[in-house]
Amino acid sequence: MFEREATRIVRRDAGQAHVAVRWIARRLLAREARALAALDGVDGVPELIRIEHAFLERHYIPGQPMQEGKPTDPQYYRAAARLLRRHHRLNVVHNDLAKEPNFIVSADGSPAIIDYQLAWHSPGRGRLFRILAREDIRHLLKHKRTYCAHDLTAREARILASPSAIARIWSRTGKRIYLLVTRRILGWRDREGAGDRF
Repeated sequence: MFEREATRIVRRDAGQAHVAVRWIARRLLAREARALAALDGVDGVPELIRIEHAFLERHYIPGQPMQEGKPTDPQYYRAAARLLRRHHRLNVVHNDLAKEPNFIVSADGSPAIIDYQLAWHSPGRGRLFRILAREDIRHLLKHKRTYCAHDLTAREARILASPSAIARIWSRTGKRIYLLVTRRILGWRDREGAGDRF
C-alpha cells in the first residue's frame, strides 16, 4: 500500500511473481479488475484506479477486518446482505467471503467488502451464478452466526445448514491451491485495518 496525493492506494503487482506463476497472477488481476469495474460507484466496494498488464491499483478502504471489529449489531448484517444483493444484481459474485478479513467494519459501523481476486462477473445469471450467489450469502450468515447469533432467523439457519456441492468440493481442493499461490507465492493480502497492510 502507498499514498498518492494523500489517497491511500492498494497495488497488486503480478510482475513480482515467480515467472512460473506470473500468468496466474495476471489472471487474478484481470478477474479483480472486471468485478471492480462492474461495481463502480457502489458504496462499500474499493474503487478501481487502473489496471495494466502486470499490476492493479485500487483505493484503500479504512476500517477493521471483521475478526477485529466483531460486529454484533444486526444492522451490520442487514446492510451487508443489501450490499451483496447489489453485487448480484450487477452480475458479480465474490466467491471468497468465507474469510472474515474480506468483510470490513467501517468507522461508522457500515460494511465494506474487499479482495475480488476470485470474483466472477458474469454476463448472465444462470444456474451456476445463482448457486455461487447463494454461497456469498451463506458465508455472510456464517459470520453472523459467530458474532450475532441471537438475530439469526430460521430461514437463515436453513441456508447455513445446506452448503452447495461446489462449496464442499472447493473447500477440500481448490481453496488450498489458491491460498498457496496468492498468500505464500505471490504474498498478496487485503487486510485493511489489520496492521500488516499490503
